[in-house]
Amino acid sequence: MTSPPALRARGLRVSFGAHTVLHDLDVDLSWGAVTAIAGPNGAGKSTLVEVLAGVRTPQRGTVECADDVALVVQRPEVPDSLPVTVRDVAAMGTWRTRSGRRERRSRVESALHEVDLADLAARPFSTLSGGQRQRVLLAQGIARQARVLLLDEPAAGLDEVSRDRTRQLLAAAARSGAAVACVTHDDTAIEAADVVVRLEGGRRVR
Repeated sequence: MTSPPALRARGLRVSFGAHTVLHDLDVDLSWGAVTAIAGPNGAGKSTLVEVLAGVRTPQRGTVECADDVALVVQRPEVPDSLPVTVRDVAAMGTWRTRSGRRERRSRVESALHEVDLADLAARPFSTLSGGQRQRVLLAQGIARQARVLLLDEPAAGLDEVSRDRTRQLLAAAARSGAAVACVTHDDTAIEAADVVVRLEGGRRVR
């Protein structure tokens, strides 16, 4: 018997004015799998992730999710002038939880260890490299203990070492049972994914 998906989307349609970005898309995300969302620029990939995460409402269609969702964006809305540390940014993932302060702190420290950034916890977030920032944002999702992780181009602008590390972290999250989906142009990440959702012109072609 096939288990129900972690996330199930049906008939998603999104338009900006007269331009339709998503054309009645159906998508399932499975537990314990990495799904790569691929396609050319302008295909609707980022819009799809925003709809799946619940931060954008489609004109038509439904999204049903079996657990909490964490959205990891490529460029966080954290100004470089804001004096926040790596630990502060990772802790943002626990803001909406009901856990006590001690448990939230423990989850943040554990998440930073998982992404190999515990030694930089007190460093200003603005001083990190692009790859390190992406790992902090992934730690934010891990600290939230969301079992559905959605990422928008996590490898964009990163060197090969950072891209490889990001792929390893996402694969590890899936092995732990999470449902992971990421928008990507990285051919290696697409080849390594368990499932590929390919979009062209807002339509699913695979």
